[in-house]
Order: sequence, then C-alpha cells, then structure tokens
Amino acid sequence: MGRTLRLFEGRFGRLVLDEVGAGERIEALADPVIALQQRYDGVLFLNPGEVHVSPGPTRVVVFHAAAEWLRAGFPAVFTAEDPRPFTVGVEAITPRIRQLADTMSVEVLNDRFLSTERLEFMLQELLLSIVETYLARRRASSPLWRGSRFEDTRIRRAIALLRAHPNKELNMDDLANQVGLSRSRFYDLFQLCTGFSPRAYLDMLCVETAISRLSNGRGKIAEVSAELGFSAQSNFTRFFLNQVGVPPSEYRRAVTTSREESPEKRESDPDTSGE
Repeated sequence: MGRTLRLFEGRFGRLVLDEVGAGERIEALADPVIALQQRYDGVLFLNPGEVHVSPGPTRVVVFHAAAEWLRAGFPAVFTAEDPRPFTVGVEAITPRIRQLADTMSVEVLNDRFLSTERLEFMLQELLLSIVETYLARRRASSPLWRGSRFEDTRIRRAIALLRAHPNKELNMDDLANQVGLSRSRFYDLFQLCTGFSPRAYLDMLCVETAISRLSNGRGKIAEVSAELGFSAQSNFTRFFLNQVGVPPSEYRRAVTTSREESPEKRESDPDTSGE
C-alpha cells in the first residue's frame, strides 16, 4: 500500500489517489481494479484477487469498481458468472483515456472544487472508453453491448462526435440529424443512455477539456475559451465559475500549488522521504 492522498466512495465503488513506491502493491480484493499511473504508458487491469507490484515511485489513480455498478452499465461484459472480466493485465493507453486520467488526477487532488456529478461522469466516461477501446476489440464476436444502456449505436456515435470536438456552439439539432434521429427522439434516447441531456453532457466535456488545458499550463485562458467555442473570454469565465465554483484563473493557481510537492521531489527530500 502507498500513501493515500484522496479517497472517494459512492455507488461506483471506491476511487483512490495514491503515491506508491518501488515494490509497493496495488491489490484488487472483491472487485475489479483499473489503475492509471503517471509514470506508466498503459492502463493496468486487475481481476479480483490479483496484485500489481509497482516498479518505481508514481502517483496513481486506482478505481476499485463496484461489481453491481459495472453490471448495471454493461451486463454482457461484467457478468455475475464471470468475476474475471479482464483477459489482459496491461493495455496501451489511448489519448482519450490519458486525458481522462490526467484530468481525474487533477480533479481529485483539488477535490474542494469537484462535484459528485462530475466525478461520476468521468468514471462513466472512463468505463465506456475502456469497453469501446479494449474489450470490444477482444470480444468482437460476442454480444458486448446487449442489455447495456449504451446499446444504441446512434447514441454511441453522438457521444463520439461530442468528444471529438467539445464546443459550446455545437447545434444539437444538427447532431441529431447526423445520427439519424429526430430532435425529440435524440434527446430522449441520450438521456436514457447516459443519464444526462446532450447539452449537459457537452458541458461536462467542455469542463473536462478546460481543466485539462488549464492544468498542463499550456495556452492562455483566452485560447482555451476560443477552443471551446465561447464568443468571449468573459462568457467562458462565467461558464467555468458556474460549473466548477471558481474562475479558471483561480483553478489554474490551485493546480500549480498542489503540484509543488510532487512524488519526485519528496523522494529526493531527506526531510520528507520518511512520511
């Protein structure tokens, strides 16, 4: 076990932000585990009872996914009859999952700004991306989406289009047309599948993208605003304040402060290495 920085519990299971040293263990007990490490180019999957030994110090987001929560979203994948859903222990990380991992790490460390709704959104996005990217490829001949809330291919395509270019100027009527649905049917199905309206889902994606850009220190706030389709930076500031609770400039300062004490710095600092 490493040094726990943050811990969250909910219907999704348990999410832990840890710092682990060389030789320390990440364990899956009764539920499957998905681990995302800062010094690791892959996604780590552990079935119940499996253990991973860290080769070196790293900060890691460990998701102990509740079996019931997994089965509710993807009953054909996470079945009660098969408690070992992962056939491969490590998969190469995709840009989408890397962005989610980085954003989640920033969000949970700055948890005073993190809402339960946004955390559950990111975990749902993570699981959906994992099923789409890894499990679908390895179970191409099986009824992977049967019984899932995401069974409708039109809604999955709409989600992919929203992810590709999160932009507040996006016209939802055009999006409905692109996936072959009327506006009212699109809204009904989208809400049923994701738990969010299309506009609320887009807002979550915009917040996630904004936090990703703000936290990596690249680009001015005005550039982030323009990328997300806001006509003026003041509009973006109001949107971010409403969604997160602080202006983007304050959030960026908070992220910078939280990163001052990194695992690498503590490792080399004799005054803190024994904490």
